[in-house]
Amino acid sequence: MTGMRVGIGYDAHRLVSGRPLILGGVEIPHHQGLSGHSDADVLTHAIGDALLGAAGAGDLGAHFPDTDPAYKGISSLVLLERIVALVREKGFSVVNVDASIVAQAPRLAPHIPGMISRLAPVLGLPPAALNIKATSTEKMGFAGREEGMAAYAVVLIQDRP
Repeated sequence: MTGMRVGIGYDAHRLVSGRPLILGGVEIPHHQGLSGHSDADVLTHAIGDALLGAAGAGDLGAHFPDTDPAYKGISSLVLLERIVALVREKGFSVVNVDASIVAQAPRLAPHIPGMISRLAPVLGLPPAALNIKATSTEKMGFAGREEGMAAYAVVLIQDRP
């Protein structure tokens, strides 16, 4: 095998009316939600893409295309479970995750512990190995204008014993 591998993930979705805002598997009270084929959870998508990249397994769109009706409205936690299973099938385990959500509003800090408690078991990690941060862009760019949200994630995986 190869020892340890690092992956980086990024995702962004437009904010729209009439959809719930789901981040890290947590529904967050807000007047808008993220638009997408699935639940559009940018945080979970960024983590999934990072894991796929670290494992050399392509990207989220290749595994779960938005043209496939099977994924319409699906929870991104379900997709992440499948990605973690694929990472394990390839002989790796997840070591840690560090992620950042980029959003002007709402204030996300109070929801981060809930995100960690939803994501850590799916990733097979103790909560201390999953770090989630939130930042604004000081009203710059699409996130600053509250047109959308984005997330970045970096993961470390290692050969399974």
